[in-house]
Order: sequence, then structure tokens, then C-alpha cells
Amino acid sequence: MGDFCDTATDLERLARETAIANAGLKNTNEPSRGTCVECGRVIPEARQKAIPGVTLCVECQAGSEE
Repeated sequence: MGDFCDTATDLERLARETAIANAGLKNTNEPSRGTCVECGRVIPEARQKAIPGVTLCVECQAGSEE
């Protein structure tokens, strides 16, 4: 059995992957944004393709999940 930190890391990864999958599923009909709606930074094309309908950059998304 792993230690507490390993378990916490696994749970965080699972939560992040679930959130990404859910974001992609609920926004499939909306176009991805080229810039973040919160800070105005450019959203990389790879992120736009990976998460259809994405509106936040990685940093703002992480902040909204905390």
C-alpha cells in the first residue's frame, strides 16, 4: 500500500482527468476560445483541440478548481 502522498496524488490526478473529460463532453457544441475569458492569455491550440469549448487557460482553470 502506498503512503498518504501517493494516494493524494492519485486522487488529484483522477479528479483532474474527470474534470477535463466532463468539460469536453458538456462543451462539444461550443467553439474553443483563442484567449482566456478571465486573464486574456492565449489558450494553446493543443488545449483547444483536447478540450472542445475550452474558455480558460491552464492557470485560470487550476485556480477555479481550488
